[in-house]
Amino acid sequence: MDRRTFIKATTSLAALAGVGIRDAQGFIPAHNWDGYDFGPGPEVNDRLNQGPFPIYAPEEVVPNSEVVMATTPSDKLISNFGMGMTTYLCDEAGPAKRAGEDLQTSLEKLIKLDLGQKLYIRLDWRDIQSKAGRLDLCDHWRIAFDLAQKYGKRIGIRVQLMSPVIEPHSVPDFLAAKIPFVKLGKTKEIGIKGKTHYAPRYDHPEFLKAFKELDDLLAAEYNGHPNIEFVDTCMYGFWGEGHTWPFESNPFPDYQTAEKTNLEMFNHQLQNWTRTPLVTNTQPDWSRVGNSEVLDRTIRTHNWLRTDTIFIENMQVESLSNRPPWVATVLEKGMSDGSPKSLRINEGIPISDSVFYHFKDIGAHYGSLWNWHKIQAERILNYYNQFPNAIDDLARNIGYRVRPSWIWHYEKNGIPGIILGMVNDGVAGVPGVLRLTVTNDAGQVLSSGCLDPGYPLPKKVRQAQLVLPKGTDWKGLRVKAEIEVKGQKYPVNWACQQAVNQDGSLTLKPNLR
Repeated sequence: MDRRTFIKATTSLAALAGVGIRDAQGFIPAHNWDGYDFGPGPEVNDRLNQGPFPIYAPEEVVPNSEVVMATTPSDKLISNFGMGMTTYLCDEAGPAKRAGEDLQTSLEKLIKLDLGQKLYIRLDWRDIQSKAGRLDLCDHWRIAFDLAQKYGKRIGIRVQLMSPVIEPHSVPDFLAAKIPFVKLGKTKEIGIKGKTHYAPRYDHPEFLKAFKELDDLLAAEYNGHPNIEFVDTCMYGFWGEGHTWPFESNPFPDYQTAEKTNLEMFNHQLQNWTRTPLVTNTQPDWSRVGNSEVLDRTIRTHNWLRTDTIFIENMQVESLSNRPPWVATVLEKGMSDGSPKSLRINEGIPISDSVFYHFKDIGAHYGSLWNWHKIQAERILNYYNQFPNAIDDLARNIGYRVRPSWIWHYEKNGIPGIILGMVNDGVAGVPGVLRLTVTNDAGQVLSSGCLDPGYPLPKKVRQAQLVLPKGTDWKGLRVKAEIEVKGQKYPVNWACQQAVNQDGSLTLKPNLR
């Protein structure tokens, strides 16, 4: 899609109760996102005291504390939940497939790439269901999950309900026979040349019934699945992005019906995906279908954001770069395959390098490694082998990279404790709640608790107090971190040069002599 032409041409019921369910016409006007009240962040259990911590009278919160250990930043690749470079395995044009190779070999070569810590599959409804009442998963879906398990990588998934680049429809045939379609027209801007585009009536009872059944089936299998990273919100329109640009019409009889339908679909997904983050596109409401309300509810229910490109409308840049710190952002943009025509070099800078550096500028948690409609491991490597710097730079800065930079020890009234000065060397906040735990060598938990949602923030220090049992010697204790998202806990790898243990914890020891 030519985005410049576009610009010129123009969880659970309880969670929803907290949001405040509005009637149709919940259109939310454009607003600055920095400081905007999106409600409280995710719930924090066992909140740690986060200061301040004066050591002198009259307060003497941590008397005679001293820095006993420090850590330094690392440039190693970090693979944590809620972040990472993301290798695309398929899109609506099909899975990776190289002449002379079987499908499994082509997919495995992509999955093995060290450049990507996460995987992504983006396909159409008809690829995973051919009959009502069951899933009929395509070969590349099944192979992707088998290989993800083998290589220890999680997958993000998007199921598209409408696509301009396939014939005849994204919806399966059993449903297409039951629902009406509305003609949008022809365009040279996107999709198959000469194709007449039709949009299904999303508000038709049979469409909504089938969609809800599909989502029920997927959630029953994959909500909280250990190999799932996130699930894209199923939105109206092309690629599930919330629009049918460049067509100015939509298939709904009026705006109220469009918004009501899209909220009904979103709320159903919200009820189903209680343990896995939903990711909603920040697409402005070109097609007038209620995107602003869906986006607002996404944030208020502590789900995540995405965009389908990076050189985009002013509003998407505003939204993504000023989102609440506990909200992850997933960025997608096709990259050059390294061929001379695709490089588009200007002043020595290939267009894809500019893309990768702009992912950093917006504070991304995820960045795509994706040859749009021409997916192959060899094509990614052909570019990377010529221009490695921007990808390497992004991979070592993307998302959150946390460590206890300062470790203070103190004792008050005979009770010892430590203060951790937590820092974040990445470009984004923690997309959830960070839990810190101190154990002894035997693995016994001595102290544990959480920071506020999103913390520590980049370029800021967030101190946290962990009180230890009386008589405990701090030397030899272990500190580990976990991220809590939608009630699930995931281990966090420290982004420090100092050696960590096999379980990912850091052993405390004097290192400032």
